[in-house]
Formats: sequence, C-alpha cells, structure tokens
Amino acid sequence: MLLRPSKWLPLYEDFVTKNASSIGQVESAMRSLTYIIPGRYRDSEISSECVHSCVQLLSMYHDSLVSRVISRLPSSIPRPTPTPHSRYTKYWTAHSSLYHKVAITLQMVQYTELLWEMIARRRGQRARWRVVVLIELIKAICRLFLLRLTDFRPLVSPPLPERDVDPRSTEEGESDWNGMQTPVNERPFGLSWSMPRTGLSLPSLPNVNDISGYLISKVLTADDIKPPKALLHRATGQGQLAEILYILRPVVYALAMQKWHGGKMSWRPWLIGCGMEYGCRQLAKVDFRERLAGGLRGLTGLEREELKKRRWSMGWWLMRGAFYENVTKSWLRGATQTMRNKPLLDLVASVIEDYEYLWDNYYFATATL
Repeated sequence: MLLRPSKWLPLYEDFVTKNASSIGQVESAMRSLTYIIPGRYRDSEISSECVHSCVQLLSMYHDSLVSRVISRLPSSIPRPTPTPHSRYTKYWTAHSSLYHKVAITLQMVQYTELLWEMIARRRGQRARWRVVVLIELIKAICRLFLLRLTDFRPLVSPPLPERDVDPRSTEEGESDWNGMQTPVNERPFGLSWSMPRTGLSLPSLPNVNDISGYLISKVLTADDIKPPKALLHRATGQGQLAEILYILRPVVYALAMQKWHGGKMSWRPWLIGCGMEYGCRQLAKVDFRERLAGGLRGLTGLEREELKKRRWSMGWWLMRGAFYENVTKSWLRGATQTMRNKPLLDLVASVIEDYEYLWDNYYFATATL
C-alpha cells in the first residue's frame, strides 16, 4: 500500500534525524564528487553546480531538522559544549524571526549564485553581468538587514548555526539512535550512567591516560560565561563605516567589472575591490584599538575567528580579475606542467586544469562574500 504524499515528509524527517551522521557522510561525498566533475565533460559545469547547490540546500534543511530534535531532548542528556559561533547565531535565530528569515535567504542565495550565473551566461555577457550585480545587491541588502538587527555587531560567516552533534550518537550518549538501550555491563569505559529511578545521569569518569585533557576541557573561559550577545562587540563610528563598506565592497567590485567589460585585463576593478577590502580591515582594526580595553587583545574568541576568516579570504584576490589573468594563471600553468607524469601530483594537476575553466569564465567561482 502506497503512502500518501502528506506522510512522506514526516517519515523522511524521522529517517534523517535517526541517521544524521550517515546523512552527513553522504552529503560530504556528493560535494566531493561535484568538485572533480567540472571541465571533464562537455557542458558539465551546470549539471555539477546544480547537484552541488541542491546538496547545500538539502544540507541546510537537514541542519534545521537535527537542531529541532536536539532541542527537544531531555535536559538529563549531556550535550557537547557549543562553539561561540553556535551560541551567537542560535541566540539571534531564536530571538529574532526576521534575522532567521534573512539569514536563510542569504544562505540560499550564496548556495545558488554560481548556478544562476552559469544559466545567465548562456544568454550573453550582458545578461550574465546583470545577474551578477543583482545577486551581489541582494546579498548586500540581506547583510545590511542582519547588521541592523544585531544592533551593528559585525557579521559572522555563516550567519546560521552549523549542524549540531546529537549527544546520543557520540560515545558519551546513553542509547543508540534506534532507541535500543545498551546494557550497563556492555557499556564502554567513560560513559555516563543513568540512575533507573530518578533518570538523572552521573558524570562519566575520565580516562586515566588523559587526566590533563579532561581537566582542561572542564575549565571555563571568559567567553564561556558571557551572554551570547556579548560575544561580539557593537561597532561604532569607524567600526560601523568599516562594516558597511565591507558589505558593499562586492557590489562595487561587480559594478566595476561590468563597466570594464569583465575587467579581465584592466587593473582598475581589481584595485578598487582589493583596496576597499584591505581598507575596511585596517579601519576595523583602528576602531578596535581605540575602543576596546587592551586593543586587539581585548577581542573575543569569536571576533578573532571572524577576523582570521576574513584575512584568509583576502587570498582569493590572487584568483580574481587582472591579477589572475596577468600573474596567477601563468604561474598555475607552469606549476601544472611541472607536476605532470608524477605520482599523485599528476592528479592534482588535472584537477587544477579542470578548474581553470571556472576561474577563467565565472565571477562567483572565486567569490568569498
């Protein structure tokens, strides 16, 4: 007997929540597959990016399912210590429905932006750059909304909490996903024990070979006791200007690329975009030094993590515009030729050559914001 469509979704959600770790492995495998398809087959980039976008959107849906299930677990089940990023984003998604909706919209646009560019490119370069500018404008509007909703706190990436680990699926859980209780005499060393009458859990004993690691894991840091909102300082004055310019930088860069017909050989778009990003970073640092006690040493762990992400993202300017065309491309081709006919390195060279097509022809292939 076939089930009605209205019953398919609850069954699927139940399957996902009971097999979260396996689902995550399948998602990772499918993402890895899409990384090696481009350039190997004719017109394969659209089909590959379509699969990649669908996997990303489905993964975001699975994140929400797992988070919902974990929030309903009894308080007696011990949970892993959340990261500062998870605490901060969970606070805003729970306390502001508008933040949650805008963050989901932003994530969906980011997951599909390259696919839309590929589709628009088939209608000509003019249509392609119109779509690129429109997408960057939509993302900038979403980020400005998030900036205002968080009372001008710098944006974090990603704006949504990452997938939680269900405590029942780890070594410290007291039961398996299928609900079968593990006999007490068969439980591995170190698991917590649930008292049969009260249902309360006794803390697990540490491994005798890792006492120091156990003690360090129990130490509370300053960020652990701060309320979620305090994990990021509010930006004021120069800090607000730096964050707004940082959000608008991709729009300005896309408009410059459109104006100079793709800006492949012209240095003006590259200098404008890279200069804006570097200037925003330096302006934000000056604001931190002047406003926070201790300067940059007064940053929270989440702020340092976000600054580190932005520092690494600046490396992608080596793969954009005139710098890529005039410098990086020739260097990459020389490197791939050197790797040829060498074990393992030959495989790396073939993957780089396959991705050259994306770097040469698509704006969002190297976008980081």
